Amino acid sequence: MMTEEQVRHARDLLARPENTVTSIAKLLGVSRNTIYNYVPELQGGRLALAEAKSTPERPQPTRSED
Repeated sequence: MMTEEQVRHARDLLARPENTVTSIAKLLGVSRNTIYNYVPELQGGRLALAEAKSTPERPQPTRSED
């Protein structure tokens, strides 16, 4: 099991190509499978993770009070 903070930390570390899933799992005290379960973007490889991190959130429509 991973906390939300661990998941965020894992995603940040995975954005750096020098870090491996194995090294991150050891650092966080979890298995590689746990990393893959909690960071589903990894299923598509690191490129999918990078795209998921770099995609800006869609702006929400604003309501005007006419």
